[in-house]
Amino acid sequence: MSKDNKRAVITGIGIISPYGMGVDKFWNSLIEGKSGITNIENISPEGHTVHVAGEIKNFDEFSTLDPKEARRMDRYTQFAMMAADEAMKDSALEVEKLDPYRFGVIVGSAAGGFGTFEKQHLTIIERGPSKCSPFTVPMIIADMGAGRISMKYGAKGVNKAIVTACATSAHCIGDSYRTIQYGEADVIIAGGAEAVITRLGIGAFTSARTLSKRNDEPQKASRPYDVDRDGFVMSEGAAIVIVEELEHALKRGAKIYAEIVGYGQTGDAYDIVAPDPTGAGAAKAMEFAVKDAGLKPSDINYINSHGTSTGLGDAAESKAIAQVFGDLSTNKDLKVSSTKSMHGHMLGATGAAETIVCLKVINEGIIPPTINLDHQDEHVANLNYVPHKAIKANVECALTNSFGFGGHNASLIFKKYKG
Repeated sequence: MSKDNKRAVITGIGIISPYGMGVDKFWNSLIEGKSGITNIENISPEGHTVHVAGEIKNFDEFSTLDPKEARRMDRYTQFAMMAADEAMKDSALEVEKLDPYRFGVIVGSAAGGFGTFEKQHLTIIERGPSKCSPFTVPMIIADMGAGRISMKYGAKGVNKAIVTACATSAHCIGDSYRTIQYGEADVIIAGGAEAVITRLGIGAFTSARTLSKRNDEPQKASRPYDVDRDGFVMSEGAAIVIVEELEHALKRGAKIYAEIVGYGQTGDAYDIVAPDPTGAGAAKAMEFAVKDAGLKPSDINYINSHGTSTGLGDAAESKAIAQVFGDLSTNKDLKVSSTKSMHGHMLGATGAAETIVCLKVINEGIIPPTINLDHQDEHVANLNYVPHKAIKANVECALTNSFGFGGHNASLIFKKYKG
């Protein structure tokens, strides 16, 4: 199989996040420096030492989904369906005019149906195995977001779910880009969804000593690069983008947010949870993405970092960025920010959410800040992390990083489309 040298652009975006439904709410909150982190309300805090998360409040699954079908979906799949609906509407695609076998879906989830797993396990314990729902398996499995989306829109082309922990949706978008490059699809719905704010999810990540316990100040809990950070903040939601072959998009007069021009992927081969402290794998992923794009490191104006607010992760990634692009002593133009400081860590959905950030940065000329960066840790590289407030900037090329447990690294580069 060889590249067909097709070009891929993004023509539609959709998201459900801790700010609620829709890209506008998400973006406006970020550029205002508004945190979406609150005290957890959807599960009991009893026994937990972590009480903060990026939780979607007052979620109404029946607002856009058929009630019968919604009840047969886990919360993560409901999120995926709703984000896909916004992205498809935004793209203005006429599904009936698409070749269904050149119309695909690559949507993943790091964890799948955690909520369903807990509920059905409790049912078995309390009422017996015969009371387990017959829909349990299709509600739990991590590919059902992709499956459900394909059924709704009649997409019969590539259909898969990538599972690479917190790099999941970045890999989904990257593989969509590659699939279109190879001439195997015209349109792909890509992204990720996650719903892990459950007793199991919070409990397990707490035991792994990864979550912030700043319960008295939820909005200050996620603080990437700050010396007082104490872990990341779990978040939930879904983000979907429409990846389309350029000529196909032009023929129908589609709105183009940006072109995908670079994709790099590596593995740390180091630890099941911790990143390689040297940042070698992360650096190589960025180097590969820059090379794939046919660019120089100096062409990258903005990086939306993985920036989770963990001691090891922030330090390793910042070292990798400085290694590839230089620090403030050699590259004063590069801007880096972690929007996880505001929306938290959406796990398998985070790469797609931060892709949307990059697209908006390119189109709006505004870079959202890293909030809560009050005292920069001396162990992170000396970069411009855009502390506290958004800034105006002309961004031609933006890069986003996503790194997952198990050492999975993905970097994506987006370029302003000029025709």
